[in-house]
Amino acid sequence: MRILHICMIGLATVAAALDCAAQTQNYPERPVKIVVPFPPAGAVDIMARLIAQKLSERSGSHFYVENLAGAGGDIGTRAAATAAADGHTILFTSPDFVIRPLVKSNVPYDPARSFAPVTLVATAPAMISVHSSLPARTMNELIELVRANPGKYTLGTPGYGTAPHLEGERLYRQAYGLDVTFVPFQGFGPAVTSTVAGHTTMLGAPVPVVVSHVKEGSLRALAVASLKRASALPDMPTLDEIGIKGQEADFFGSVLVPAGTPKSIIELLHRQIATILSLPDVKDRLAALGFEPVGNTPEEFGYRIKSETAKWREVVRAANIRID
Repeated sequence: MRILHICMIGLATVAAALDCAAQTQNYPERPVKIVVPFPPAGAVDIMARLIAQKLSERSGSHFYVENLAGAGGDIGTRAAATAAADGHTILFTSPDFVIRPLVKSNVPYDPARSFAPVTLVATAPAMISVHSSLPARTMNELIELVRANPGKYTLGTPGYGTAPHLEGERLYRQAYGLDVTFVPFQGFGPAVTSTVAGHTTMLGAPVPVVVSHVKEGSLRALAVASLKRASALPDMPTLDEIGIKGQEADFFGSVLVPAGTPKSIIELLHRQIATILSLPDVKDRLAALGFEPVGNTPEEFGYRIKSETAKWREVVRAANIRID
């Protein structure tokens, strides 16, 4: 009986493996939709289109981007969460995927339960930048300037309850107790325009959003919020280097699929995307945008989702940030 039981287990294991192989061999059976829950032409959209093109070339199947913007990303993310879990709908999204449920009630998805992680595609550090007329030329000078002038200086962000807003809350208010006025805009574009024009004095945005303005001199960068320097601005110090610890933050593009998607399809997508990210032309394109390719495993990306959730939940709780 024991031998029979062992044989039955072995047969079941082989059958499962053959089933997974069949799922992978037949995938994709039709065009694959990559949902981007934001408008076209943003950093996430550009990355998604690059990956879609390369996946199409490698697989011989059609991977295409569909922008389902609105409600801070909720509309597109919900559409992806409720799609069939067969690998033919993919979500390509940003850190707000993790943050939205922390600051808003009744978000129509759960980052950990509604999706299965595939990979973190690329990251870019947050940057501390200011209008070029501001007298502060280092991060320490900025802190002292703001401390000496409570309520005078403003920080432009792409919206209340967004990642740059939370980053500013954590750095200026919670770490240093500074009196900074946060000014929310509808996206990065208006926030950058306001700071370049001098209407807001500081800006919360990642490297890809501000690097061109820094290089042309309309914005002054003071530091990047990462443990290593940004390749797009190699002379710019990190917050960690200048003694400001525990303030790491980055913007990222990532790939997820609806929960319940077969593991074999998830692993296939991960392998293909990781290979794509190693291609020289893809590396060059991401570098031009200010991003570093990642391509980590589904398990590693799943851990990142949990750690991001824990980090920003504490900031949200301390600042009592709600957008309901």
